[in-house]
Amino acid sequence: MKLMTPGKQLIFTFFLLIAVTFASNAQTPDNYIGQFNPITTAVPFLSISPDARGGAMGDAGVSSEPDAYSMHYNPAKYAFIKKDMGVGISYSPWLKGLTNDINLAYVSAFKRIDKNAVVAMSLRYFNLGDITFTDNNGWSVGNYKPNEFAIDATYSRFLTANLSMGVSGRFVHSNLTQGQDVGGQATKPANTVAADVSIFQRFPVEFDEVSGNFSWGVNISNIGAKVSYSDDNTRKDFIPTNLKIGPTLTLDLDDFNQMSFMVDFNKLLVPTNAVKSGDTIISGMDPNVSTTVGMIHSFYDAPGGFKEEMSEINISAGMEYWYAQQFAIRGGFFYEDKNKGNRKFFTLGAGFRYNILGIDFSYLIPLETKNPLEHTLRFSLLINFDAPSISTK
Repeated sequence: MKLMTPGKQLIFTFFLLIAVTFASNAQTPDNYIGQFNPITTAVPFLSISPDARGGAMGDAGVSSEPDAYSMHYNPAKYAFIKKDMGVGISYSPWLKGLTNDINLAYVSAFKRIDKNAVVAMSLRYFNLGDITFTDNNGWSVGNYKPNEFAIDATYSRFLTANLSMGVSGRFVHSNLTQGQDVGGQATKPANTVAADVSIFQRFPVEFDEVSGNFSWGVNISNIGAKVSYSDDNTRKDFIPTNLKIGPTLTLDLDDFNQMSFMVDFNKLLVPTNAVKSGDTIISGMDPNVSTTVGMIHSFYDAPGGFKEEMSEINISAGMEYWYAQQFAIRGGFFYEDKNKGNRKFFTLGAGFRYNILGIDFSYLIPLETKNPLEHTLRFSLLINFDAPSISTK
């Protein structure tokens, strides 16, 4: 019997963990309350995958090959990027099943400052379309264009030859009501700042005559203060602080053909709503806590106990095939528990690379008909510039 190498043992352990997680989600626990209890946050647009490449792989990307859009998935990946500098521009009409005037635009750019470090910035703009506000009598008081945006900056650096770390800062602005009175109360735009902390590791592996690399990544994103849309400071909402972790296995089948397989696990580090009878908590914990306490409580505060905590893990699985590093075909699947939002969809996409230009697109296929996410398309453009004298690790 041939023993596995340490690299193979690590890969086997990761994918065994994946199988156990799927099995845990498939079981029906005895102590699970079983009610629809999704976790809600302010500024959810921060959680939308902005680019077509990640969008084509079930929104997976915490450990995929780095590119200009790594800011969203795992900023630590920038240290491994093979280009000297690059720009990414992405656009996606959003919720096409409901309306045709909501869209997400995203621009990102990176620059290598030496052989060990990369800096990057991005702008995310979410346009919620035209909305007509009315007074209590139903009379129109004007048409407005609610919008949200976030500006990010990151620094990514090698810690060792195959391990990198990224630290990011983010300013978030959300203007949903344009200063209108809602329920008799004056409103205002919500502003906050947040941070990401991430790591990424990649090392070569070999399977008989097939070589490749195995990578894994962790990103804790949107660690920031709660926000409020009014002067009433007693009512503040969490932003989508999120833990993303997952592995990727890439195989170089020959000089022209390459395959990658990846899985991301996502869990919001935000308190779960407690089950109440009036003002009395029957099960769960009080969600009215600080950001730091909420992140800690998010691992054990679900009313249904451990099984409900497991159901709060969203799973993204994707694959990517490259021919001669010029043409790519991608596919993926996204899973969310039925009691935590019930988003389940397949994704497809393709990509082209020629010289310094890259074009990607993706298409989302929900499992349910008449889903607001159906017909979701994403389009992305990449412009990369090679470094004449810097070689990355």
